[in-house]
Amino acid sequence: MLKDRLPPLGTLGPFLALLAACAFFASQSDRFLTGGNLSLVLQQVMVVGVIAIGQTLIILTAGIDLSCGMVMALGGIVMTKLATELGLPPALAVLCGIGVTTLFGLLNGLLVTRIKLPPFIVTLGTLNIAFAITQLYSNSQTVTDLPPLMTALGNTFAIGETEVAYGTVLMLALYALAFFVLRETAAGRHVYAVGNNAEATRLVGIPTQRVLLMVYVAAGVFYGIASLLSVARTGVGDPNAGQTENLDAITAVVLGGTSLFGGRGIVLGSLVGALIVGVFRNGLTLMGVSSIYQVLVTGVLVILAVATDQLSRRGTR
Repeated sequence: MLKDRLPPLGTLGPFLALLAACAFFASQSDRFLTGGNLSLVLQQVMVVGVIAIGQTLIILTAGIDLSCGMVMALGGIVMTKLATELGLPPALAVLCGIGVTTLFGLLNGLLVTRIKLPPFIVTLGTLNIAFAITQLYSNSQTVTDLPPLMTALGNTFAIGETEVAYGTVLMLALYALAFFVLRETAAGRHVYAVGNNAEATRLVGIPTQRVLLMVYVAAGVFYGIASLLSVARTGVGDPNAGQTENLDAITAVVLGGTSLFGGRGIVLGSLVGALIVGVFRNGLTLMGVSSIYQVLVTGVLVILAVATDQLSRRGTR
């Protein structure tokens, strides 16, 4: 049926909030709705947007990943240092960086599934481990003089008079892929089932531990791709990157309507959530509002989103 193919109703609220925010800022600044500014918003959210895909997978299983930002930063340092200092071909260096972030995803998954540690504690620990390794390996120094291939996704192409970054296209393609996998494949349905009720899912024969492990590994892959996008956007390997991306990604997922209690949400909602944050920050900047108020508004939005989720859960009981 058609309604079964449509996004869940919970996604409509964030989408309407995004439209309302765009309408408000368009009324406050003539520059907001220009193609160049909207393209800039997409570029500003593409790193957090890709991290949010992996975060969505984990939150759908009722977990959380606090390490995502620092793991992303480590991946960026690994790929840039291997390319610039060891002279590895850029493509191979990028694969090594993604491999490191994937290994961190595997480590998180094994600690959660095999030792049964809470995801919050596990990822809090690996956050600190990734941060320490990043600082030690880089000597807290920014990596510069990168090969052009590593920054190619930061380049742009023209659509009409608007310049669009290749990284933006990649982000949108990854969301389309994740949406298809979660909605149209057995593996995607298993992710939702584990988040809804892990024990019941196990009793019907679905290997819940394997599903959880694969979710954390897949998240690690997305963090690695985000590493490349971060390097491409800034043009350097920055050991201080990823300081706030974990909270930004969680914010995007929550604002997008994915329940922190697992089993409910849609990955495209995380893109909407990332855009909401990006639009607010961009719009307030155009209005000349201090950056501290941008943080304040983001915090209020997160509390409202979680409160809405909690109230909707009570209403369905």
